[in-house]
Amino acid sequence: MKKIFIAVLLFFTIFSLNCFAQQDIQFGKSAKQMSGSGGQYDYSDPNAVNIKVMVWGYVKFPGQYILPANSNVINLLSLAGGPIQDAELDGLKLFRIDKDGNQTITDLNYEDLLGDNSSLSNPVQIPKLLPGDVLLIPGAPKWYFKDYFGLLLSIVSTLASIAAVLVYVYKK
Repeated sequence: MKKIFIAVLLFFTIFSLNCFAQQDIQFGKSAKQMSGSGGQYDYSDPNAVNIKVMVWGYVKFPGQYILPANSNVINLLSLAGGPIQDAELDGLKLFRIDKDGNQTITDLNYEDLLGDNSSLSNPVQIPKLLPGDVLLIPGAPKWYFKDYFGLLLSIVSTLASIAAVLVYVYKK
């Protein structure tokens, strides 16, 4: 009976640790990647010149995109599913390498790109994409009440299980 009690307590302890564990974001896990294409998205136009660009970071579908040459940053963000909840929208960066091998980094603000900026003295120009451009959307996971509660519940249930086992073992 004692072995069965300890086995049941260990089962519930292990279950409680895995049940409330926080799930990490897995970038690029779209239906296309799950089927084996590796985060490559083809939106090319067979009757036009196409370019390969990449989007990394906190968007719904990061990866490599093949787009028509007249595409811009907004088009790429839209095709990538837009920024996710944890994205820092004021820190977008467009990395570009010119013909001489020099890298330029353009800082962008998502709100400026989408907003009506015709009334501004210096309206924001939406950058056109060039072959090899990389758009980076930075961010960081945010913790909410449910995350803290799940962590606390895991710790408390583990300690309670250990305490129950110790009380049962030393009581006899």
